[in-house]
Amino acid sequence: MTKEELPYYGDANNQQDVIARCIAGGESAFKSLYHNHSNVMYNTAYRIVNSQPDAEDLVQDAFLDAFRNISGFENRSAFSTWLKRILIYKCINHLKKKKIIANELKDNYSDSIASEESSYEEEIQWEVNKVLKGIELLPDHYRLVINLYLIEGYDHEEIALITHLPEATVRTQYVRGKKKLVDIIKRF
Repeated sequence: MTKEELPYYGDANNQQDVIARCIAGGESAFKSLYHNHSNVMYNTAYRIVNSQPDAEDLVQDAFLDAFRNISGFENRSAFSTWLKRILIYKCINHLKKKKIIANELKDNYSDSIASEESSYEEEIQWEVNKVLKGIELLPDHYRLVINLYLIEGYDHEEIALITHLPEATVRTQYVRGKKKLVDIIKRF
């Protein structure tokens, strides 16, 4: 196996080598990066846009942009972090094009969720599935913030930077989205 054919498994030195091979136009390096990151990127896109075909298209577009601009990747973070940021911007722009993200939110919910611990794995899985299904049913502007915060692990400040919304708006969308999610889950 030549160096060109070596797969990328995630360590920093190997990442730099694969990126260098991509910059040099190595097709197998591109394939390696795509193979190692496409599933995670698809899951992220799907949770944000809630549409399989749109998520697939957005992932492809994000990879194309990343590969076109690979020489601009500076190895200050993991490739996956850089790629995910590209993907999230694409998802946000997609939602904006569909005119789904609103500037003002009017929903007011005051319900709270009661959490109950379950010792049975089956019951826990059922609850997790209800939450994930509930997130899918949220309006896009709430689903975006809930996914970025709860699933992707970004804090409110980072979400504000990503979405170009004021941090106070992000916090409000998170609180209202969480309340709406509780309401959805109670209906199950």
